Amino acid sequence: MAKAGANPSGEVEQITVLLVDDIAETRESIRKLLSFEPDFKVIGSVGTGKEGVEAAKQLKPSIIIMDINMPDMDGIQATSLINQAVPTAAVIIMSVQNDQDYLRRAMLAGARNFLSKPVMPDELYNTIRTVYKQHQTYRETFTQIKEGGAVEQKKAVAAMTGVEDRPGHIIVVYSPQGGVGSTTIATNLASGLMKEGVRVLLVDSDVQFGDVGVYLNLPAQTSMLDLVDTVSDLDIDLFDKIVVSHESGLKVLLGPTRPEMADPIVQNPAVISQIIQKIANNYDFIVVDTARHLDDIVLSLFEIAAKIVLVSLPTLASVKNTKYVLDLFDQLGFDASRNMLVLNRVPTDKNSQKFMVSTERIEKFLKLPVTLSIPTDDVTVLQSMSKGVPIVAQRDRSKSPVREFMQLADQLHATLMPESVDQSADKDKPEEKKSRLPLNLRFGKA
Repeated sequence: MAKAGANPSGEVEQITVLLVDDIAETRESIRKLLSFEPDFKVIGSVGTGKEGVEAAKQLKPSIIIMDINMPDMDGIQATSLINQAVPTAAVIIMSVQNDQDYLRRAMLAGARNFLSKPVMPDELYNTIRTVYKQHQTYRETFTQIKEGGAVEQKKAVAAMTGVEDRPGHIIVVYSPQGGVGSTTIATNLASGLMKEGVRVLLVDSDVQFGDVGVYLNLPAQTSMLDLVDTVSDLDIDLFDKIVVSHESGLKVLLGPTRPEMADPIVQNPAVISQIIQKIANNYDFIVVDTARHLDDIVLSLFEIAAKIVLVSLPTLASVKNTKYVLDLFDQLGFDASRNMLVLNRVPTDKNSQKFMVSTERIEKFLKLPVTLSIPTDDVTVLQSMSKGVPIVAQRDRSKSPVREFMQLADQLHATLMPESVDQSADKDKPEEKKSRLPLNLRFGKA
């Protein structure tokens, strides 16, 4: 019977193998074991992770047997680099430490399988042949696109890996005052942006008291907490397992379920923006609902936003707070063209309007035009929450407030998408941005 490495004609198809282990005796032992099988050919043997990466680039083996613990660069880091530089090679991690954490980290880095030391010959042979066969599609696809153009190559890689090349426009919805309806606007904006062929992600970045899950009646079995420890090696497959899908098709990344669970994110405030940037090119739009406190979490989101939707009520207190935010933006050197002002709960009857600040006065005071005024309709909002369905998905779009939500979505779509369409062929994944100012300078601390 032909082995797993045999081709259709029955001839033995050799599987080239690179050995990476800091113990020379281990490498020699595995080499001898593989020499007994005609379909295996060891083409390289090195003793460090860095040498393993370089050898993989030069030799381009089919299989790499990689030790996990090495002094200069561990096997997980080396696997991640090899996975990017030599996608035709499949890595099998090998270690004396057989626990689930190592297995999870290895798989996130791109390893195809995991062996425990000391390995039995049959287990070694079977694992190599199985991984080689499973990785065949990757090898063939990357070989085919090697001679192709950049656009064709991106499309082929996207189809194979699930990693896309979408524009990833980030829209942050923020208000410095609680209870103004920011979550309602963020939820309906995200829903309104969903069109045929357009992928939208809604992120609840209020890590202590987020309400997106309540608004959409979504189960909270997973949250962004599941991604915090793996953000440096974040994989889109893992991300897809963590996001929740609303019945409308909207993808949602929920925050922690309770305030006391938010500490890992509070201690690492940039982690949400890092997660978003890691997966941005898998979505056309990412709408982020925020907490009202101006902390480092919110500031890091402002810095990566394509547009910032400031939500205000037509009241003196709310407009005053919005002015403070705009002043802070000026101090931080933010591009003012990113700012959009939305007035929520604007009264429609003349008696109530007497006690509110007019749109003209607000625009003059803030030196920012009002993009949209959304009329008061608390009944519709409460009905929407009770059903777990966005307002835009359950009412006639020609009527308020659905009409206004759709106007906001259409305007953002028209503003952002033309540029992304023109540049999508050449646009790379957004580079992670670092904060312009340290925290003590942002808030004027000594």
